[in-house]
Amino acid sequence: MQTTPSPQLEFFKTLIGKTLDKTPSPAGNNLAGVLMEIDHHFIKVQFEVRPEMCNPARILHGGIASLMMDDVIGMGNFVAGSEYLMTSINLNVDFLSSAQIGEKLEVSAKLVRSGSNLNHWEAIIRKENGKIVAKASSNMIKTHVKLSDLGF
Repeated sequence: MQTTPSPQLEFFKTLIGKTLDKTPSPAGNNLAGVLMEIDHHFIKVQFEVRPEMCNPARILHGGIASLMMDDVIGMGNFVAGSEYLMTSINLNVDFLSSAQIGEKLEVSAKLVRSGSNLNHWEAIIRKENGKIVAKASSNMIKTHVKLSDLGF
């Protein structure tokens, strides 16, 4: 795992405490999370459950919970130091409890294993009281696309 700051990490550190609505991820920007912490192998983002994030039962939609974790993992992986774009090859999600409109959730993700071509991440969504809403694991695979070719 890289220990010197990547340009991507330095950029994201300037966003701590700010709403993430202008990142390279249009889908994630709609979630409007607030970056709480970020480092080479850990990230934490806070989200507030809004009505448009809910299913007909007025609780957090599983697809939105999955998007939250996938996007936070993606941001964490982006700053982990690879010179190549990495993409998810799987996302395994367990839904453990519900979240209501207005509740604040923390999504944290940590890099469990970094390899030459594959990074393994785990993520968790927690309510303010510590109750787990969902958890996920994901593998990110290195592509042949250099981040510098994408302007990063």
